[in-house]
Amino acid sequence: MTGLEALLRSVYSALDSDEFQEAVWRSSLHAEERVPQILEKYSYIRRLAEEVLEARRRAISNIEEVLERLRESARRVKLNLYFAETAEDARRIVGRIIGSGKTVVFSKSMVAEEIRLREYLEENGNEVWETDLGQLLIQLENGKPMHTTAPAIHLTVEKAARLVIEKLGLELPSDPRPEDIVLAVRGFLREKFTKADYGVSGANAIAADTASIVLVENEGNIRLVTGFPERHIVVAGVEKVVETLDLALKQALVQAAYAGLFPPTYMNIISGPSSTADIEHRRVYGAHGPREVHLVLIDNGRMKARGTPLEEQLRCIRCGRCQWECPVWRHTANIWGGEVYGGPMGINWTAITEGLEKGGELSMLCLQCMRCDEVCPVEIPLSSIIHWLRKNYVASLLS
Repeated sequence: MTGLEALLRSVYSALDSDEFQEAVWRSSLHAEERVPQILEKYSYIRRLAEEVLEARRRAISNIEEVLERLRESARRVKLNLYFAETAEDARRIVGRIIGSGKTVVFSKSMVAEEIRLREYLEENGNEVWETDLGQLLIQLENGKPMHTTAPAIHLTVEKAARLVIEKLGLELPSDPRPEDIVLAVRGFLREKFTKADYGVSGANAIAADTASIVLVENEGNIRLVTGFPERHIVVAGVEKVVETLDLALKQALVQAAYAGLFPPTYMNIISGPSSTADIEHRRVYGAHGPREVHLVLIDNGRMKARGTPLEEQLRCIRCGRCQWECPVWRHTANIWGGEVYGGPMGINWTAITEGLEKGGELSMLCLQCMRCDEVCPVEIPLSSIIHWLRKNYVASLLS
């Protein structure tokens, strides 16, 4: 069976599942309504998006210079910085830091999914828990995220409740509401937070001038993951680095708005380990927060994409707006995707991280309606890149 045939079988299975279709449809309708309302009410978001677009272009064009500036800033703020060329390199670096026999809590990170970090740490004898509710449900389901910001959109309330009851042994009412699930999981995860040795997060943006990690969230779990354990590890793609902290903050705000969750409940800025200067104004590291912060920047095909049409995908801020807009994705979610990424942005990210052939297979299902192009806040020509992948894939079949 070819990769394309396997993809079609998975897609047909999703189309035949009434529960899957109902869940994705409900979520899509809610998201479709929110973003236009946000952009109308907070008109400055479009201006910020223009600034972010230019910042992303500059950073990618001058990535070596930007990364060198980050390296110097990291030394100043006591941030341990690592560069990983491949997913295997990234896993090995994190594995050396953590070791085995530890309790590790994750906040949602698509890059951690990309490199299969949770599974790797579990295989090495660690207890690992996702703390984002949607990502926890994915862990319990042993599945993959179905949207870049809302990983469990394919699950109805009923299915989510079944997972929580069966996998975690939690009690819920006979007719559970989302509020009941949230409350039960909150109690379960509190105990994990308090005994965690390591917290692992992603990054919405990274500022080269201050080595600051910017994270945006609504649940509050990221603050606990990054603030409660003794050690914090950040995994992020090299493309997340921008020149300055103000641009990193703007990028996070635009991402939240186009994800349909604005204003975000929390924004976090992390510039090295916790510290205090309350005694003689001498800075001492390791106060109430982590004593160590490690940043692992991951290439995994990103640098190789430069000089090709895929380079424009590198300015993606992972808002997932193109996914909500896509008529194919709204019936298939990330089943129309690679190991991790799906939908319009996901085809291109799969080509970057898993290879052009895999991206080419996925491109065959694109309708080329170009709706994704219209809604991207950083003007990525998604449909044109997908067309390029398709053309190359078809040529390879005919050669």
